[in-house]
This record gives sequence, structure tokens and C-alpha cells, in this order.
Amino acid sequence: MAVFVDEQGVPAEMEVDEWDAQAVHALAYDGAQAVATGRLLADGRIGRMAVRVDCRGRGFGAAVLRALIEHARAQGLGAVFLHAQTHAMDFYRRYGFVETGAPFMEAGIAHRAMRRNL
Repeated sequence: MAVFVDEQGVPAEMEVDEWDAQAVHALAYDGAQAVATGRLLADGRIGRMAVRVDCRGRGFGAAVLRALIEHARAQGLGAVFLHAQTHAMDFYRRYGFVETGAPFMEAGIAHRAMRRNL
């Protein structure tokens, strides 16, 4: 909520959805504070990747992404995919993701679909 709703202005009702209960969630901590999160759906979609603004650039997002990729691999998935905010595409490229479609708007923010084969 701090990243998507407070910082980026995404409507709060968009942040909790019917997929949350079925997803695998990864959470990174800095001491006792939760600072990064992401989720993996059964079909291989990674989403809800967020890192608190004061903790960006310290490896927390990378740790969450790697954990979700490894979980997908352990589940036998052949690929993972996500909708990357366009400003974050270089981050995902560093972990083997490639663009698979044209830019589009989601929650008022520019995104690109990206995929990584496992």
C-alpha cells in the first residue's frame, strides 16, 4: 500500500484482489521491517513487486524476484511473466526478462509485458 497507493496513487481497491489468497507471496525484511514484496500466480505471472522508497537500490527487490523465479522453477513452470512499469524495465532485463508486447497503461501507469523462460 505504501508504494502503490500512497506513492504512486493507485486506487486502494485495485491492490487487493481475488488472486491474493491463491498466490505465493515473497517478503523481504530489513531487520524487523517489511521492505519489499512480490507475488507469483500459478500460471507464472509475477506481480505486486514493490520496494519501499527508502530501501530501493539495496538488493531487496532482487531478492524477492529471485525467490519468485526459483519457486516457479521448482513448481515446474517453463516461464514467468509480468507487467513491468516502464521505468523498471532495466531492472527486470538484468534478470533475463524480455519485452513481449507494446506499451500499455495499467492503473494510470505505463507498463510493458515481459517474459523470462526458465
